[in-house]
Amino acid sequence: MPRMASWLAIFLYVTVLVAGLYSAIAGLCPAGLRTAGFAGALLSLVVLEVTRWGPAGPMLALRGGLYVVVALLDCSGMGRALLLLIPFIGYFVLGRRAGYGLAALCLAGVMGALSTRSGWYEDTEAVSDLLMFVIGLVFAIAMAAVAHRHAEQAAALAAAAERNRIARDIHDNVGHHLTVISVQLEKSAAFRSIDPEAADQALTDARESARLALEDVRRSVGTLRAHGQFSLAAALAALVGRFGTAVTLDIRGDESVLDGPALPVLYHAAQESLTNAHRHACAERVSVEVELGRREARLVVEDDGKGFESQVEGFGVRGMRERLELVGGSLRIDSAPGEGTRVTATVPGSR
Repeated sequence: MPRMASWLAIFLYVTVLVAGLYSAIAGLCPAGLRTAGFAGALLSLVVLEVTRWGPAGPMLALRGGLYVVVALLDCSGMGRALLLLIPFIGYFVLGRRAGYGLAALCLAGVMGALSTRSGWYEDTEAVSDLLMFVIGLVFAIAMAAVAHRHAEQAAALAAAAERNRIARDIHDNVGHHLTVISVQLEKSAAFRSIDPEAADQALTDARESARLALEDVRRSVGTLRAHGQFSLAAALAALVGRFGTAVTLDIRGDESVLDGPALPVLYHAAQESLTNAHRHACAERVSVEVELGRREARLVVEDDGKGFESQVEGFGVRGMRERLELVGGSLRIDSAPGEGTRVTATVPGSR
């Protein structure tokens, strides 16, 4: 049962308890063991809602029994309202059909109790109470259906968001490693005849990138998170080093002033920008500048590649923008055909 439904139930318990105690204090019903049992049953229900122990089915049966006890011991008449919670809760824990069945069972129970009174159908108050109970059952089932549908939609949205995140991470990390592998293999082929040592190092770097890509695929999330002692400066230095001397790095400021989640987001922005510069822009020179401040942190990746129409965004750029927005940041891309590309990613400082 959703947590909000539990708090709603507790609110009803307290309301019924206050009404019953008021009736006893005002002398509308006799105080004593009956009132003590009534209060004890309601307090037990509050404990059940707070602790939420035990399987859902037996818990529902226990609640239902206590509801009946409260309704029988309550002389204010408010206790019968708790019976509406039986189909409401049953809808969540046992399903839609069970909710309908429990609603019918509650209605049959109330009508059975009324039938013990001769001529009850001629009593306006009794008939009015029955009609109000039927209306309450309809509202309880309708509210349960709406809440249940909302919970299903929320779960579907969460699943879709998780799928998008995984797809984005695979694109960012695996795509990056494949680009690095391509660059290193081309370097190895070019240097094989003139510098065998550099060619061997390029092959070693390519194998390392292949290993990292395989780990990303196996984890199915392929993302560098802010777990443990993550260092943005060290991660960017390693990233730039894999692209060779064509990329320069300049970091100013203290990364400790940033929130933890913002650090890997900036790293991913740099990773995607460098990957695009080599994969699509055919850039010869790329500069990475990072300025870390208390109010905000800014990453600027600028290349001398062929550029593109900046209003056209691919999957990788959308992924960058979504990551930054999740931490309250923003992304700006300035580019034009033949004029290179400048990517600016900004995140707020520590909050």
